[in-house]
Amino acid sequence: MNCVRFATVATVLLMGLGAASAQSFGSLYTSTAPKDCRMIGRPSELDGSTTRVCPGKAGLVVLISEDDLREIVSVGRNRMAAAKEPAAEVWFGPFNSSEHTVEWRMQNGKPFAIIQRWHIADGADLDKNDRPKTKAMLVVTRLGPGPVCHVAYVDAIANPNANELARKAADDVARDFKCGKDEIRTVGQSGRTSELIKR
Repeated sequence: MNCVRFATVATVLLMGLGAASAQSFGSLYTSTAPKDCRMIGRPSELDGSTTRVCPGKAGLVVLISEDDLREIVSVGRNRMAAAKEPAAEVWFGPFNSSEHTVEWRMQNGKPFAIIQRWHIADGADLDKNDRPKTKAMLVVTRLGPGPVCHVAYVDAIANPNANELARKAADDVARDFKCGKDEIRTVGQSGRTSELIKR
């Protein structure tokens, strides 16, 4: 009888540990490099604009559109759905580009936010060839259910722990963020990148 009770208790404890583990946050990664994506049409000869659709997680795709050396990044079930999300309407004034690695924040096997590093051109800081140097920023974007939109920015130059700050912002803010109503947060210390993205 005691052996049976011990086995039952052990089973309950293991089930509890499994449930706790399932509730924990984690990250998975995908690529938006052109070689890993599907190009839509041909690049425009006039302005070099391009659009590509990249595989994501849980049946989602990442839409990357570049026009006039500026990018927008959105996520949806398909290209058309991603293009209709609020994230597809957000652009930064200075020339910019996003890195090719997308970090997907997950809980219970479902993605609820992405984190991506962007480079923002600083027209006041030129290199020896008179080209603007870029400043790094992390963008946290919430995913569905509900609209897909930016929820937080982290100045990667001003914050040595920018990745940790972005993950915490995703975990704490993204799921309850109300696109169009809540203000996008600047997380951590503000620096030059924070100044560049202000409209």
